[in-house]
Amino acid sequence: MHTIDYLFGPNAAVFWPPVLVGLLVATLCAALSPLVVLRRMSFIGQGVSHAAFGGVGIALALGLGARGPGDWTILAVVAIACACAALGIAALTDRRGVSADTAIGIVLVAAMALGFILIQHAAQAARTSGSRPPIGVESVLFGSMLGVNTADVALAAIIAVIVTFTLWWRRRSMLFWAFDEVGAISCGVSAALERTALLLLLALAIVITMRLAGVVLATALLVLPGATALACSTRYSRVVAISLAAGIAGVVAGIVLSFELDWPSGPSIVVAEVALYALARGARSMLPAPGA
Repeated sequence: MHTIDYLFGPNAAVFWPPVLVGLLVATLCAALSPLVVLRRMSFIGQGVSHAAFGGVGIALALGLGARGPGDWTILAVVAIACACAALGIAALTDRRGVSADTAIGIVLVAAMALGFILIQHAAQAARTSGSRPPIGVESVLFGSMLGVNTADVALAAIIAVIVTFTLWWRRRSMLFWAFDEVGAISCGVSAALERTALLLLLALAIVITMRLAGVVLATALLVLPGATALACSTRYSRVVAISLAAGIAGVVAGIVLSFELDWPSGPSIVVAEVALYALARGARSMLPAPGA
C-alpha cells in the first residue's frame, strides 16, 4: 500500500506533517461544526473563508510571500483579512436593514474580486520582471498537502488549543445562544458578542485549514462533520463526539485516498466527509419513525 510506504518509508518525514495538521484541522473544525450548523452559519463560514483569498492577494501585492504559499507573512495577512471579514459581517448584521445573507454576500464577493485581481496582477508583474511566479490561484483555492511543514503543525496545535479553550470557556452562553437566541437575549446573553466570538473562532480555523484544503474547501470541513453528527443524534454531548469522530475519520480517509489514488488532498478529504454524511443520512432513513 502506498500509504504505508509514504508514512513509514524513507520519506516519512515529508508526509507526517500534513497528516498531523490534517488531524488537528479535523479536531478544531469538528468542534466548531455543530454550532455552525445549528446557527445556520454555513454561508458565513464561506464568506470568512473567501476573505482569505483576498488576504493572499493583498500579501502578494505588497511583495510578501517570497518563499512560497507557506510563508508566514502570507499567513499573517490572511489571518488579519479573515478577522476583519468576521468583524465586518458581525457589524453589518447588527445594523438594522442589513440581513445576514446580504452582509455575507457583500464581504464574499468583495474579497474574491479583490483577491483574484491582485493575484493576477502579481503574476503579470512577475512575468514582466522575469522573476519566479507567485502563488497560483489553484493552490489558494484547493491547498497543497506537500506544502505543509513542521511550523504549520505547531501553528495548527496552537490554534486548536485556543479554539478548544474558548469553546469550553464560553460553552454555556454560546450553546444557549445557538439553541435559543431570543431566550438567551432575554436572560442577558449578548447575541452580538456570541456571534462575533464564533466568527473570530471560524477565522482562526480557516487560516490553518486553507493550508491543507484550500479556501473553497475549508467551508466543507466546517459544515459536514456537524451535519453528519446532527443526522445521528440531537443530544449535544453526543453530537460533539460524533462530529469529532466524523471529522477525524473523514480526514484520515481522505488522506488515504490521496495517497492510494494520487488524488489532490483537499478534494479527497471532502469526498470522504460527504460519504460519511450520506451514510449517516441513509442509516437514519432506515430507522423506524418515532412512535411507529
